[in-house]
Amino acid sequence: MRDKITPCFWFDGNAEEAINFYTTLFPDSRVVSTSRYGEGAPMPAGTVMTISFELGKRAFLAINGGPQFQFTPAISMMVNCDTQQEIDILWEKLSQGGQTQQCGWLTDRFGLSWQIVPSILPELMSGGAEQSHRVMQALWGMVKLDIAALKRAAAAS
Repeated sequence: MRDKITPCFWFDGNAEEAINFYTTLFPDSRVVSTSRYGEGAPMPAGTVMTISFELGKRAFLAINGGPQFQFTPAISMMVNCDTQQEIDILWEKLSQGGQTQQCGWLTDRFGLSWQIVPSILPELMSGGAEQSHRVMQALWGMVKLDIAALKRAAAAS
């Protein structure tokens, strides 16, 4: 069954490379189908036009549309991680060739923004105003998020 809403990512000629990379990072991910440009199209014949793919069983579409549009951090992929090891692995792989930013954000080598966050963060933030403030203060001081440090901030009094 097709999802009612499917996010579509616009790439400038490197959609296939990006999607092949992303589908190796997350369990239950795969390329579903690929279409290619024909003769007389805005890209050379045979170039990937669209790729239907799944990340963690969620449907996405990628299009090689050209340089007209770029990704912006106003839209990001948020990945909830259960362990520090998962954060560390995804952080290393996604940030390679990209840029890291404050509070668990990074931009990968394709220009797509990601938030790599511990799945426990909402729980740590829900312990009242003082606890939430301590956790946010700790979070603002981090680039890659550290679950143990966030838990210590939540527990401090």
